[in-house]
Amino acid sequence: MNIPSTDEVRAIAAITDPTIRNLRITQCYCELSTAFVSRTGPVANWCTFATWASKQAGQSIRREDLLRSMEAQLNLPQLEELKLLWRVAVELGVDAALQQKLFGIIRNTWLAGIIDDISGAVSRGNRKVFEEIGWEFARFLSAYSQDKAFNQQQLDDFCRNLRPGNPPDGQQYLKQAFTNYYHAFFEEDAQLRTELQLLANLEIGFHEQTRLQPEIAASLNAAFAVNTEIVRKKITDAFFPPESWLARIRLSYLKITGKTSRLDTAINKLMHRLQSIVREQLTIHLMTLTLPPELRLSLAKDLNKTYPAALLHLSCPSLLTLLSQIDPTPDSVAQSGAVDWADLPERMHFITELFRCYHIDPALYSEAFTLQQVAAMKGGKLPTGRL
Repeated sequence: MNIPSTDEVRAIAAITDPTIRNLRITQCYCELSTAFVSRTGPVANWCTFATWASKQAGQSIRREDLLRSMEAQLNLPQLEELKLLWRVAVELGVDAALQQKLFGIIRNTWLAGIIDDISGAVSRGNRKVFEEIGWEFARFLSAYSQDKAFNQQQLDDFCRNLRPGNPPDGQQYLKQAFTNYYHAFFEEDAQLRTELQLLANLEIGFHEQTRLQPEIAASLNAAFAVNTEIVRKKITDAFFPPESWLARIRLSYLKITGKTSRLDTAINKLMHRLQSIVREQLTIHLMTLTLPPELRLSLAKDLNKTYPAALLHLSCPSLLTLLSQIDPTPDSVAQSGAVDWADLPERMHFITELFRCYHIDPALYSEAFTLQQVAAMKGGKLPTGRL
C-alpha cells in the first residue's frame, strides 16, 4: 500500500502550474483515502470527500466552459439594460458599428476578469487546505496506520505539533479529529467506532471550512470584485476614442452640457444588471458537487438521501455536542440546502448532512482518474480525456 509521504505533499503543494497542482492534489487525496480505508474498512474519511471536492474545484481552476455558459446566460443582445445603453449612445452620436466592440469589452475585459478571479481564488483555497490537512493526513498515516495496539505516547507526540486554539489560526479541531481517528482504530464497539469516524470527519470539515472562508467569499463575489471603473472607461473610450480629437471634443461638450449623465446612468444600470446575473450563475456553478458515478448535487437544495442504518441513532456525547452547534435540524436533512454558500453556518449544515448521509457509500471509493491520467499528471503533463 503506497501512502503519500509528507515530502510528496510538500512537493505537490509547490507545483506552480495550478491545473497540474489541482490534479495532483485530487489524486493524492484519493491515495490518502485509500490508505485510510485499508485500515478502517469501507468507511468514509475526510480525504474521501476531499477527493471529489478537489476534483470539482478543478473545473473552476481550468475555467472549463465557464466563459461560454456565462455568455449564454447573459444573452447580451437581448439584455434590456444593454439596449437602453445603446439607445442613449446612439442619441449622443456614437457610431452604431461599435456595438460589437461593446460586446467584446463586456466579454473580454469584465467577464474574463471575473473568471480569472474565480480560478485564482479556488486554486488558492485548494492549495491552502491541502498543504495543511493533506500534510497532516500523510504524517498521521505514515506513522500510525500500522499500529497494532493503542499507544497514548505516540498520539501525544502527534498532537504536540498541532497548534492550540480554534481556526483559522489554531488547530484544536485537527487535534481532536486525529485523536478520534486513532481511538477508532482500536475501538471494539462497532457503533462507537463509526460515530468516532464521523465526528473526526466533521471536526476536520469545520476546521477546513473556517480556513476557506476568505477564498469562498472571494469566489462568489468575483462579479463585484473586478474593477468596474476600468470597464466603464473602456466603454467610454470605445464610444469616444482618446486618439480621436473630434470624439474627445464631442465628449467634452456633452460633459459640459450635462448630457453624459444619461450615458453614465445607463452604464451603471448595465453593470448592476450584469453583476446580478453573473453572481447568480456563479453561485449555481460553485454550489455543485459531483459524486461518483455521476451524481450531481446542488448544494442549494436539501439532500435527498437517508442516513445509513449505523448513523440513524447517535449516542457518542462528543458527536452530539458538535452536532448541536452545527446542525440546526437534528436527525433530519430538512433545510440542509445552503441559500448562501458564503455563509459558514449554512455551509456547515449542508456538509454535516452530506458527511452523515454518505458515510458508508461504496461509490465514493472509486478511483478519481485512470491509470494513464495518473501517469501523465505525475509526469508533469496535462492528461487527456475527461478530468
